[in-house]
Amino acid sequence: MVTHSNVKNLVKILIGAAWIDGKIQPEERQYLREIAQAKGLASDPEIKPWLYELVPVQPEECYRWVQDYLGDRPSLEDCENLIEAISGLIYSDGDVAIEEARLLTELQDIAKPNGSTQPAHTGLLKQIQKLYRRWVEVQN
Repeated sequence: MVTHSNVKNLVKILIGAAWIDGKIQPEERQYLREIAQAKGLASDPEIKPWLYELVPVQPEECYRWVQDYLGDRPSLEDCENLIEAISGLIYSDGDVAIEEARLLTELQDIAKPNGSTQPAHTGLLKQIQKLYRRWVEVQN
């Protein structure tokens, strides 16, 4: 369920991701302001100082927001959605800084352990399919 708090946290993460290389590019600035406006957060007292670059966001703060947003056991879908949102911002200026790439890589690494259960799940599905096929053959 998407709550106002989750949307606000996502916007904070996007602002942090824009600051992660030490400066906000003009394209990132435009992207952030459009997102904040669309989400109804452009005049939010907590968001406004970061959005209008009155207060910089330190990389550690951005990573802490990501951790708070995802929690201890993030789902693969949550990770993928966050990666997609951050990618939209990062690629808006056509230039990916090392710090931005590192953030995306770390998010992908967070998603991997959750995805590692996938092969076991796939194997189980294949076993069920084999049993079903045998059952169908026996019935004929």
